[in-house]
Amino acid sequence: MLIEAPKLKPDVIVLDIGMPFLNGLDAAERLKPLLPDVKFVFLTMMDDRNLAAAALNLGAVGYVLKGSVVSELLKAVSEVLQGKSYVTPRLRAENWAAREARAQQHSKDLTPRQKDVLQLLAEGRRTKEIADILNVSERTVMFHKYHIMQSFNLKSNADLVLLALKHHLISA
Repeated sequence: MLIEAPKLKPDVIVLDIGMPFLNGLDAAERLKPLLPDVKFVFLTMMDDRNLAAAALNLGAVGYVLKGSVVSELLKAVSEVLQGKSYVTPRLRAENWAAREARAQQHSKDLTPRQKDVLQLLAEGRRTKEIADILNVSERTVMFHKYHIMQSFNLKSNADLVLLALKHHLISA
């Protein structure tokens, strides 16, 4: 997607938050500088206001749950093409003024690279495989894993998986 989207120059990209290799939020953040006019609609199973708030930090985006009717997805696409945001009614907070705080809670203390490493570790990938996917050395992967574990006081790989779940980098 990161290679094809700049070639195709779409008006709208529909993506899932819980994509393998790179979650949808991180993919959108990486695509935004390459395609500044592109709009994003997140189609996801994750009914989390904090995650929706993090998505809204990207600008006018849509956030639709997979269980929604097709007409809601079409409405979200229409709204973002008009420069508006759309959040599925089930997640609309009464006060989105706290949106920034919610977004910060979602990505607390993890750098984009740490998110990549954590997601791939939680998916059960080996260090060498992660290094190849991210085009870094195995030592760099181990460095990020160590700092994640230190920062969040984690003791095991199971703790890493739980952290990835908490940050919606993987789905259960």
